[in-house]
Amino acid sequence: MAQEISSRNSVAIITGAAGDIGGAIARRLGEDHEVVLLVDIDGDAAARVAQDLGGEDRFTGVACDVTDAASVEAMAATAAQLGVVRTLVNNAGGACAASLHEATPETWRLDSALNLEAAFLCFRAVEAALKESRGAVINIASVNGIGVFGHPAYSAAKAGLLHLTRLIAVEYGKFGIRANAVAPGTVRTQAWEARAAANPQVFEEAKRWYPLKRIVDAEDVANAVHFLASPKASAITGVCLPVDCGLTAGQSELARTFSQSGHY
Repeated sequence: MAQEISSRNSVAIITGAAGDIGGAIARRLGEDHEVVLLVDIDGDAAARVAQDLGGEDRFTGVACDVTDAASVEAMAATAAQLGVVRTLVNNAGGACAASLHEATPETWRLDSALNLEAAFLCFRAVEAALKESRGAVINIASVNGIGVFGHPAYSAAKAGLLHLTRLIAVEYGKFGIRANAVAPGTVRTQAWEARAAANPQVFEEAKRWYPLKRIVDAEDVANAVHFLASPKASAITGVCLPVDCGLTAGQSELARTFSQSGHY
């Protein structure tokens, strides 16, 4: 129903929107955007999530390969028909090899394309609209971009994504565009299904490393994105907000070992 929607409506774009985190972000941004465009390489899955969230008058699913410039340009054209892009959430991501030893040149390039280059392509495709709306970019990074937690190509790309966030913030701040990143820790999503199938206790085991003794859920990430996209964060740009239940702050088990204090 793109043709029926006013071109002045504010639009939020979420890539990787068919997944748990993307769907949660779409739901939250739907509270203060007239239109939410759910972008995913699986267009049918994106459409199903959009329908679950409220249907085509507010939520629209579209197929897009965010690693392909032509596909991204077509997605941006669809967004322009829906209104003016006010928020871009680069959420699409994924990891291949778990270690450097397992990585190949091909898997390294795949992770770089999906987790870093795609964010650049999407930003440039809607740059003009974000200037018009004085909008916000939120890049979904990872604690893997901050420390070493496995999946090296993915991690290196996420570290690059954090710097891309700063680059956008500094160069485009004069246009009123804000760019920030959210770095989640372990989130129980479909992406973890294979690991959970191999080790049903993986989430319980992970909790020991988190000061809050729990792992993140998709709504935690969505809440952070909603804040950074909102006027409440109007003076915040170029930062990375870890949403990680304290993982990057430190580990109590190490603190206990190093200090020999039972208070940790």
